[in-house]
Amino acid sequence: MKTIAFLILGFFTSICFAQKQFEVFFDFNKDFPNQQSILDFNGWKATSNINEVIRIEGYCDSVDTKNYNKKLAERRIESVLKLLKSSSVAITKDIKKIAVGKDFEQSQVQEENRKVIIYYTEPSLEKPRSVLYESIKNAKVGERIKLSNIYFYNNSARTVSKSQTTLYDLLCVMEDNPKLKIEIQGHICCQIETDINDVSTARAKAIYNFLIRNKIDRTRMSYKGFGTTRPIYPIPEKNEIEANENRRVEIMIVEN
Repeated sequence: MKTIAFLILGFFTSICFAQKQFEVFFDFNKDFPNQQSILDFNGWKATSNINEVIRIEGYCDSVDTKNYNKKLAERRIESVLKLLKSSSVAITKDIKKIAVGKDFEQSQVQEENRKVIIYYTEPSLEKPRSVLYESIKNAKVGERIKLSNIYFYNNSARTVSKSQTTLYDLLCVMEDNPKLKIEIQGHICCQIETDINDVSTARAKAIYNFLIRNKIDRTRMSYKGFGTTRPIYPIPEKNEIEANENRRVEIMIVEN
C-alpha cells in the first residue's frame, strides 16, 4: 500500500506514522454522508488503526455556482468532523480544513465528485494478513475464491454492517497488489427457475462499486451475475447451510 512516512522525534523514542486517506460521499445537494458511506465509515473505523485525523477536504459536483458549492463543501467538512467526534476518532488540534467546492478536475460520474476526503495517520507497523488476503494474493489465474462473511439484506444488493471486515480485506489486497485483476461473481440460492430480479448481478456490482469508491481502478475489475446456474449444492437446497453456500460472492483471478 502506497504510503508517506513521517518521523516523529521524541525525547526517548521515535515513532513512524503513515499518512492515508478515506473518502466519504454525499447525495446531491446534501451535507450529510449518504447511507452507504456511513456503512463504509463504520467499517473503516473498525478495521483501521487510526492515530489522528490531520486534514479534511470538501468537494462538490459541477451543479450550481462557485460560491454556493464552496459553502456546501464547508458544511460537508463540518458534518464529517461531527461524525468523527461522535465516533471518538482522534483529530489533531490544528487540523486543516480545505473547502475546494467544484474547482478541481471533476470525474464524469457526478456521484464521485460529491465527497469529503479524510487524511489521517496510523502507525506503519505491518498488520497480520487475513486468510482472504493471502488466498487472493497467492491464487493462480482462473482460480475462484469465495468472499466469506459477505451478507446482504433479503433480496437486496445492500451489504449488512458485519460484511465490512471482508470488504476491507479485499480492498487491502487490491491496493497492495496493483497488477491484480479480478472478476466479481454473484450467485444466489433457492430459486429453481431463474434470478428474476437479477439480484446476483446487483450484488456483484455492489462489491465492484465499493472498490471504485475506494479508488481501485475500474479497468482492473469486472462483475457478473450467475443467478442459480452454478450452485455448489443442488436446488432446492436441503437446509440453510446448503442455501448459504449457494448464496455467495466469489472473486475470479483474471491477472495476478
